[in-house]
Amino acid sequence: YNKLMFNQDLTVIINTFNSDEKIFSCLKSINPNISIIIIENSNNLDFKNSLEKKYQNVKCELTGTNLGYANGNNLGLSKVKTKYSLILNPDTILEKNSINNFFKTVSRLPDFAIISPAIQEEKDKKIKKNNKITEVDNVKGFAMFINMNQFKEIGFFDKNFFIYFEEIDLCRRLKLANKKIYLDPNII
Repeated sequence: YNKLMFNQDLTVIINTFNSDEKIFSCLKSINPNISIIIIENSNNLDFKNSLEKKYQNVKCELTGTNLGYANGNNLGLSKVKTKYSLILNPDTILEKNSINNFFKTVSRLPDFAIISPAIQEEKDKKIKKNNKITEVDNVKGFAMFINMNQFKEIGFFDKNFFIYFEEIDLCRRLKLANKKIYLDPNII
């Protein structure tokens, strides 16, 4: 398993709406060899220019209007040319080995559609995890590793959702198509 090769197989998508402060901690937590697409739901050219100047691996797309979670992420996903993508909320900070651990899981479970962190909410941190990768019906949308080729038949998010429940709808459609969704205790 070759870290560099895998990093070239991943694109991170971050959908933002005036997230200036938060985004920098998020970007700092991502390996600089990984491509990042930021969908900024405004026409803030200063934000775009400062990000692209500071981070060689970042492309920032300005939408000019607030597309919402579903359409913003769909726009980002439409630009992905890698095998995998990671949808991240701008306030999410990756732990040091999250991405390496994700690729270790991928080498064992190559047929996944989505892999998400086992800790889905702040309160889960108190619960002792059973350290097993678990198949589930749905996950929260703050950090989702996506296997791009598993979405060819079903598409991505339903554009009729603006914010809330779009990831639950997406997971439901994946399950109906017999696709696999996992929680992994070794990421994030």
